[in-house]
Amino acid sequence: MGSVSLKLGDGTARFKRSTLCSSAVNILMLFSVLATNLFALYVFTYSPKHHTITPFHHKNITLISQHVSLIIKQIDSSQKKLARIENQLLGYQTLNVSRPNLANELKLFLQHHQLPLGKDSRTGITEMVASVGHSCEKSADLLSQYMTYKISGPCPDDWSLAQKLILRGCEPLPRRRCFAKTVPKVGLSTWSGLGCKNIKCLNKKPNGFAFDRQKYVKATSKNDFLIDDVLAMGNNGIRIGFDIGKGSKTNTFAALMAEKNVTIITNTLNVDAPYSDFIAARGLFPLFFSLDHRFPFYDNVSDLIHVTSGLDVGTKPEKLEFLMFDTDRILRIGGLFWLDNIHCGDDEKKRTLTRLTEKFGYKKLKWVVGQKMDGAVGSGKHEVYLSAVLQKPVRI
Repeated sequence: MGSVSLKLGDGTARFKRSTLCSSAVNILMLFSVLATNLFALYVFTYSPKHHTITPFHHKNITLISQHVSLIIKQIDSSQKKLARIENQLLGYQTLNVSRPNLANELKLFLQHHQLPLGKDSRTGITEMVASVGHSCEKSADLLSQYMTYKISGPCPDDWSLAQKLILRGCEPLPRRRCFAKTVPKVGLSTWSGLGCKNIKCLNKKPNGFAFDRQKYVKATSKNDFLIDDVLAMGNNGIRIGFDIGKGSKTNTFAALMAEKNVTIITNTLNVDAPYSDFIAARGLFPLFFSLDHRFPFYDNVSDLIHVTSGLDVGTKPEKLEFLMFDTDRILRIGGLFWLDNIHCGDDEKKRTLTRLTEKFGYKKLKWVVGQKMDGAVGSGKHEVYLSAVLQKPVRI
């Protein structure tokens, strides 16, 4: 047994091994529990020889009752400590795995697994520890529901439950031992858990569903940049990129970039429609996670980062900074950061974006602030938009 320290880095839980000192403390606590139980047993089973009730005896009985009450409280406290020790043995403090209604599959997934040959000489680890989002504690019931399934059977049709957990910060989700639901034919989509069940219904919504191949080929306003122009700014060194947005729909951008021999990975969520299915059906790669998650890429690997609505993070400038720093981390030196029609609801947001770009020292290859009508905003008026192509500098 031992203490467990919790380190929160990228939103997942990592835990250290127990120490000798903490083991001694736990043994001492266990001895205390046994001693209090033995004393309670003695108090309840002891029978005096004289049964005459005197004031002195009455005082003793009252004193014994007080001691018994104190012992019961100590036992209750000890049981709670033992429950915490159980959590520590499994390596998790924020996720209470001792609760009775938690799925057994989740408990099994969270257990530590010792390496068969002991300590790994390259990494120094001695056991494999499962990764799970620390915010999952707030949605333990939903997480337990997600981990309830038939082993080696078909997974429940619960992608909407998984997305709900992700949007609540419970990511990465634990792995499961079941077969994911498949579609009978390439190109078909799963509409379960959605209000609309077909594209016709989706097109009736504002700013609905469409394959707009002209968006990045022919400009309709000064804020619209063309793909060929942006690629030319990269001196034909753009090979791989990352597209950030709040659900990129059919991802025409990635499809057009693929025609230019540029591979684009897209962050997407199935908001109102199975966009991940649509993107995959076009031979493109959707990455199903929220923007609160640390990007699962190594440093300095992307030649291009394309951002549409992903910078709409509300009124928290710190949250925008976290996103920008992670974006900067994966962008290589000389890589392009393309801000594509970022809605500036007020001058403050425009100033915030300007300060951030200056803070990172990006070179402004192109910077356009203009007004245009956009039904997606819902105001029916001309709104201010920012479009820019920035280049990451060399930092010493």
